[in-house]
Amino acid sequence: MTRQEPRDKAQQIDAQAQERQPGTEGEMGPPAEFIRDDYRGSAKLEDAVAIVTGGDSGIGRTAAVHFAREGADVAVVYLDEHEDAERTEEMIDAEGQESLLLDGDLRDSAFCQAIVEETIEAFGDVDVLVNNAAQQVVKTDLTEITDEQWEETFNTNMHGYFYMSRAVLPHLDDGDTIINTTSVNAFLGNDMLIDYSSTKGAIAGFTRSLSQQVASDGIRVNQVAPGPIWTPLIPATIGQYDPEAVEEFGTGVPMGRPGQPSELGPAYVYLACEDSSYMSGQTLHLNGGTTLNG
Repeated sequence: MTRQEPRDKAQQIDAQAQERQPGTEGEMGPPAEFIRDDYRGSAKLEDAVAIVTGGDSGIGRTAAVHFAREGADVAVVYLDEHEDAERTEEMIDAEGQESLLLDGDLRDSAFCQAIVEETIEAFGDVDVLVNNAAQQVVKTDLTEITDEQWEETFNTNMHGYFYMSRAVLPHLDDGDTIINTTSVNAFLGNDMLIDYSSTKGAIAGFTRSLSQQVASDGIRVNQVAPGPIWTPLIPATIGQYDPEAVEEFGTGVPMGRPGQPSELGPAYVYLACEDSSYMSGQTLHLNGGTTLNG
């Protein structure tokens, strides 16, 4: 057996910024990779139905496309990045699966309820929820974080996860899953992203607590904690603060580079499918080799 040589995923990232969150894929340089050409699906999610929030780009897109290659139909939830969402739809369709685009504000609990209802109307069921949509704003001084920013970050990053989980839970059965996207910052902290890191810590507590509540029903709740991943959110946040800083994004981890979304997609597949049947309340750390204490 010949072992495939590891591919060099390090790319030169130029100084750049985008004006608004969560950013768009088309403005990124270099473009991100979402699924490897040699990734072979094996029907791990055949006939499943998934909802992925923030599925238009970045980590959400890689989860959605990997799910489709494994046989799932996917509802892609996004705010107003229509071009990116349509590209995700094309990628899902190319895998021979059906997609549903749903745009709206996850801070609105009524919209979250409508997402679940429209998904079931379109596909007849829902088996997997990926809570992934998030925002962040760089502030290097706590006193510069306004009440509005603090509340906005929690409304998007934490409340949306709660609204979506509450809406979908009555429709989940034995073997179904919820996957939350937290962050390495929940475990390490980040002095430039205090409100964002706080929400990601709250998500970790939410994941562990909900997993215990629903375990007897056979429903599993886990989370993924990404490190620095090359997504549109980076030029739209770090780039707004300092476009030159984007050039160094991800170079501080032991692997010396940011990760590609394609390197996270298989983790979401694992947590969504039966392979992780004895795993709940846990965290998968994909962070370029960063060692966590505690």
